[in-house]
Formats: sequence, C-alpha cells, structure tokens
Amino acid sequence: MEPKILHVGPLTERFNQRLAGEHAVTQLWQQGDALTFLDEHGAGFDIVVTSARFGCSAAMLERLPNVRAICSFGVGYDAIAVDVARRRGIQVSYTPDVLNDCVADLAMGLLIDCSRRISASDRFVRAGSWPAGNFPLARKVSGKRLGIVGLGRIGKDVARRAGGFDMQVRYHNRRQGADSAYGFEPDLLALARWADFLVLTCPGGAATHHLISAPVLDALGPDGILINVARGSVVDEQALVAALTEGRLGGAGLDVFEAEPRVPDALFTLDNVVLAPHIGSGTAETRLQMEEQVFANLQAFLDKGEVLTPVV
Repeated sequence: MEPKILHVGPLTERFNQRLAGEHAVTQLWQQGDALTFLDEHGAGFDIVVTSARFGCSAAMLERLPNVRAICSFGVGYDAIAVDVARRRGIQVSYTPDVLNDCVADLAMGLLIDCSRRISASDRFVRAGSWPAGNFPLARKVSGKRLGIVGLGRIGKDVARRAGGFDMQVRYHNRRQGADSAYGFEPDLLALARWADFLVLTCPGGAATHHLISAPVLDALGPDGILINVARGSVVDEQALVAALTEGRLGGAGLDVFEAEPRVPDALFTLDNVVLAPHIGSGTAETRLQMEEQVFANLQAFLDKGEVLTPVV
C-alpha cells in the first residue's frame, strides 16, 4: 500500500500541489482541530511533512503511532520533538546548506542598514524632512569588530562576508571549532563587550533560550548593534525592548521574534531598529532548492528507508 503522508502546514502553492499530486496526502490545516483529528485518524499516517514554522510536537507524535519519518522544510528543528522521534526510531530530515548564503546575506544587509541607517534615512526622505535639514550622521561599517554567536554553517558564511569589510571576527560557541581561523571567545559577555556588532546564527531550542539576556545587551552597549537571523527565542525580547528604548543598546536588526508574526509594539516607534518578517531564506532560488531537498529526502526514505539530510 502507498504510504500515507500527513502535511502539517502549507508551504508554497507549488509545493502543496506537487506533494498532493505525487502522494497520498492529508493536509492537516484543513481538518479543523489538529489534535482532535489525529486522535481519530493519526494511526493511519506513515510520514509527516512539515516545516521549521509548523514543526511536529510531542503531542502530535503521541497521536501518530506508526509514523516512520518526518521531512521538514527549513534548518530550524526546535519545533519538532526530535528527542521523542529518536526514541521511537523516527528519522527526521531538514534542509541544511541550501539557505546559508541567503541568511548570511540578510545578516550583513541588516548590519549595514542598522549601522548606516538606510531604512531610517529612507523614511526621512519619504516624510519630506530633507529640505528642513540633513539626516543625522550614522556609523561606519568597515574595520569594525564582529562577534558571532554560533559559528556553524551560516555563521561561517557571515564571517567570510565580514572579511570583505575588513572586520575583525570573534565567535562564541559551546565549544571551540578545531578548524576555525577566527578568535574563539568562551565568555559571551566578554564577546559582547568587545564587539561593535553581535550577530546571532545559533540554533533555537532550550539550550539557547534567552541566551541573549539583559547583561549581554548591556555589555554590547549604547554603541553596539544586535543582529538576529537565528530564532526569536534566543533573545530575551522584553530585555531587548527595554535596552533599546532606554538607550542602553545602540540598535538592532531583527528577522525573527519570540511570538512571530506578532512583534512588540514598542519596536515600531524606534528609528534604530530594522524589522524583517523572517525572510532569511526568502528568495525564489533558495526556497525552490529547499522544496527540492524536502522531496529528495521524502523519495530517499520511500526508496531506501533513509533520508538524505538527517538531523543529527
């Protein structure tokens, strides 16, 4: 019998149609209350297709006793109950590497925007304020000090881009990378005190929840800029809002938020903050590659019983 696939949440219309056209698929978001539906029908599914946004919780897996694989769109997997899946022998795949360039590009874009105040100057011109006087001076990017929290695939791509701006680069990880040419800083507070820019490219989840706390923001200081292209949960958002509104932090470029798509109202009025709607991988080229990777993982599992890019 053809395996039955549970599609947790919608991706692009192209992806949704292709998945439904090639496989026996049930779209969970069309079924009313998800857990109630799974209580009644969960035993009938063999594979879950989901994304970093929609995940697959422990409560869902409890109601999916026969699932053998979870194929996810995205690099984040903190919304997937990976530990539960491992205990049950369920394979979990994701889509690493294909989005590294675009996320790193966005990190540098946010960094430049915050430092040179490009978005703020755009608002200045559009408001008709230029005839009344010049826009305030911004800050230089080249030659500054860049701290990276999480020197994984994306962090390394950010570091390489920073080289084009003659930046000094240091990083903070749980452990030092054996092959890294950049300075390792085991003390996050020390890295924040040193850095002009602090870029977050670490995973989400319990291990990094609110890693960027009020003391870290104070260490970065009134001239420092925070860039978050990781997960909203990595930053204590209340502490961030307070630091920005009170002038204890120089600025922030944010692509992710704790309760996205909801963004704290206080951030809307701040001219030293650049806000993006989680668009790190949001290019046509990268999203197509991510979709193809999901299908490749799914087909590999169906053909050989093993996904191509497992979460390890």
